[in-house]
Amino acid sequence: MSLRDVIGLGLLLVTLLMAVPAGVLFLQLVAAVTRRARPDEADAAPPRRDTLAVLMPAHDEAAGITAAIAAVRAQLGPRDRLLVVADNCSDATAAIARAAGAEVTERADAQRRGKGYALDHGVRWLEHDRRDPPAVVVIVDADCIVAPHALERLAHRCLASGRPVQALYLMHAPPGAALGLRIAEFAWLVKNKVRPLGSAVLGWPCQLMGTGMAFPWALIRAAPLASGHLVEDMQLGLDLAGAGAAPLFCPQALVSSVFPIDAAGARAQRTRWEHGHLSVIARSGPRLLMSALARRDAASAALALDLMVPPLAALVLALGTLLVIDLAWWWFGADASPAGVAAVALALLVAGVMAAWWRGARHIVTGRELLGLPLYVAAKIPVYVRLFTKRQVEWVRTKRDDRSH
Repeated sequence: MSLRDVIGLGLLLVTLLMAVPAGVLFLQLVAAVTRRARPDEADAAPPRRDTLAVLMPAHDEAAGITAAIAAVRAQLGPRDRLLVVADNCSDATAAIARAAGAEVTERADAQRRGKGYALDHGVRWLEHDRRDPPAVVVIVDADCIVAPHALERLAHRCLASGRPVQALYLMHAPPGAALGLRIAEFAWLVKNKVRPLGSAVLGWPCQLMGTGMAFPWALIRAAPLASGHLVEDMQLGLDLAGAGAAPLFCPQALVSSVFPIDAAGARAQRTRWEHGHLSVIARSGPRLLMSALARRDAASAALALDLMVPPLAALVLALGTLLVIDLAWWWFGADASPAGVAAVALALLVAGVMAAWWRGARHIVTGRELLGLPLYVAAKIPVYVRLFTKRQVEWVRTKRDDRSH
């Protein structure tokens, strides 16, 4: 085999490898946008007979935690609990949470920083309390608002299945936000609503998203929570799937938050999510897929395929770059197969995203504004360059706007 043949085969294999996540994404998006809603989906869940505890990790969230607590308390029964973990706080988060009616435990550990450690502290607090442990634990971030009936729906689905359940978690651009932030809202909608909804239609599990997560007590008590991982929620979902408890999606339960207007805060938040996601793909994706196939575990295999779909901008950049390289290879008289595969994969990706926009995001970004999507993708290039030159490896709290929800 000549060097030319080796290069051509390598380009084809790399292009096929990137076409797989594009195909998975296309399947999810088409399944979601062609799905018919059932008439009973908006109904309230049946009343619970078991106890519920809401665990709310909070690090310097004094500005917005009162609204988050009020939304939770409005849905609690007489035997339910709301536990706020004031984690390494330098503000009045703990005092404000107590005044708002929450049970509060404070944690101070400058070495073991991160949301995972706060969650582990809260679970251990519930475990060693004199009262009986709850049947279900729901994790809600302190900057999120839980929609009416969301806790009931999560608890009902969690108890009925015996598995973790993920709520629909949406991030909204604040009123008057610039186009870039509204495109980010659209990308979030694709990632956190359309894709998991498509997975549910296909019978696949979903990723955990960090907030609006419900767990049976036995699962959360034994879960490996104590870590400073950048995307501890994603890693937890993979660990539970490997143990035979892949998470389910519950789109009828809504949890929402607002993107920070502060440019540095928004950029740091997105960098943390994307660096963490890409790192998990490289470290755990292929291993989880191979392990699932070896065990003939369809749920874990589907979760691995979903995991290996990179952030939307990264996938567009990767396929676009490959298409340019493959076309140049073809231009100089080589095989056209790699360019054909890249073109089909990119076309499927664009078609799926456009269908998702038409079905549920025209109120966020207009058709004319959607023409700015390439600029949004190009603006992400420095984020991915820093993945190799200055990768974020530590958990850092996102800078919030100085406003309540």
